[in-house]
Amino acid sequence: MQNIKNIIFDYGNVIFSINFARVQQSFKALGISNVDAFFGHLQQDPIFDAFDRGQITAAQFRDRIREKANNSDLTDYEIDAAWNSILVGIAEGNHDLLLQLKDKYRTFLLSNINEIHYDFILKYLKKDFNFDSNDHLFEKIYYSHFTGKRKPEIAIFEQVLQENNLNPAETLFIDDSPQHLAAAQTLGIQTFLMKSPDTIQAFAQREHLL
Repeated sequence: MQNIKNIIFDYGNVIFSINFARVQQSFKALGISNVDAFFGHLQQDPIFDAFDRGQITAAQFRDRIREKANNSDLTDYEIDAAWNSILVGIAEGNHDLLLQLKDKYRTFLLSNINEIHYDFILKYLKKDFNFDSNDHLFEKIYYSHFTGKRKPEIAIFEQVLQENNLNPAETLFIDDSPQHLAAAQTLGIQTFLMKSPDTIQAFAQREHLL
């Protein structure tokens, strides 16, 4: 990590803890079989990609879950609760760290997200931190369901670089998915793979980012 002037953060399992095993169990409880292939860290049904890009609505997503579970009686609440069970929360100190890093670097958030998770997270931020959004923590935020693009598509990384006039050689991208980092690396962006039990706070201290 040399000459870093810009940092692009992933959200899930970098800033906001998520749990793939938990959501898989929730989907299984709804009646979905073969949950590992349906939704996992490295592979997932195309419906999730479409939802992340904003190409389908929350209602269409829920209908796909009902179809996959072969249960038309599943309620919106049951489906949303199962889908949101992947979301764990934000560790104490993460927001403080992001504000400190924003004072020293140009910082950005780049998240694959969807309408249901976005609504849940906004409510969580308001309830637990009295934040209306994540906007004050970064110079600019890129949510996939608003951009119409998602990682690891090269186009979303190009958009972040070009819109903000970032030099990729001076830019660090932190994510928990190897396939996302590989895409960023093709553009010359420096990368770091965040893996549990490592944390963003431990990483920042270890790399002397502050």
